[in-house]
Amino acid sequence: MRPVAASLFLAATLPLAVVPPALFAQEIAAQEPTAQDTVATHLVASHERAERPPTQPAHWVRVPGQTGASELTLRGWWSPAANAGARPAVLMLHGCGGMVNKQGHPTVRMREYARLLNEQGWHTLALDSLTPRGEKELCTQRAGTRKVTMTERRQDAWAALRWLAQQPGVDAQRMALLGWSNGGSAVLAATAEQHAAVRSLRQADDAPPLPKLAVAFYPGCEMESRRGYQPLVPLVLMLGMADDWTPPQFCLDLARKQPQVAVHSWAGAFHGFDSDAPVRVRTDVPNGINPGQGVHVGGQANAKEESRQLLVRHLRMAFTTP
Repeated sequence: MRPVAASLFLAATLPLAVVPPALFAQEIAAQEPTAQDTVATHLVASHERAERPPTQPAHWVRVPGQTGASELTLRGWWSPAANAGARPAVLMLHGCGGMVNKQGHPTVRMREYARLLNEQGWHTLALDSLTPRGEKELCTQRAGTRKVTMTERRQDAWAALRWLAQQPGVDAQRMALLGWSNGGSAVLAATAEQHAAVRSLRQADDAPPLPKLAVAFYPGCEMESRRGYQPLVPLVLMLGMADDWTPPQFCLDLARKQPQVAVHSWAGAFHGFDSDAPVRVRTDVPNGINPGQGVHVGGQANAKEESRQLLVRHLRMAFTTP
């Protein structure tokens, strides 16, 4: 029997709960999607796609941003769903490797998730925080020496949410944040209610509506856990329990202190478990549990499939809950 994703759902007592209390029991019982669920989801998605007008082609857009007191023009890969009224939108934040490949195109991960979410009728914007700043990647830079920090990524996320909220085809009341690794850490940084910078961004005259949900795949949680992270919006964490790059224990500690945080974890899964890449050791990464000894990176088929189904389920619930 294949491994089942372990899920930790802490009691949803706040109005911003990820999953309405009445649905909690159903969600826990459905940790492992059945074959019938998969087929039904595929049929519904296919039926909806058949009824929609053709989707606009994805393209690069300019996103006004800011770094400290200086203005900075960011760029994003805008992948709109079919135009049929105002639709939800998901802001996607890349990891330390950046959001583009060597050819300058969005990475496989960004394209796959854009396609997955577009099929649900949701817009996506993949934001590039590195190229506009002259950086290609952060993975090989030691923590504490990086030129692009959580300060910039937090500002970028809010600037992109503001851009999304202003688009005519976007339902600004139904937006979500989604990030991986360093981008997952950026999701936490952008939604840390106790942080003065977040309060300042939220109180700005042009502040966008709060996202309905934030989702982070294998983020680095140590900093926010030590700071006493308090989520501004509902948060879902997707974790690999064998991750030796961004250890999951800090995320589990963070979640135990916050009852509105949902956690899904997979035994034996490494960093980047939601890909098809074979597991390998990256010796060029100076950070991780054992600095200087490298980190494991690669996919796990079950974790990839289940995490994507759970992602869609959480987003659907968030976008349909008042």
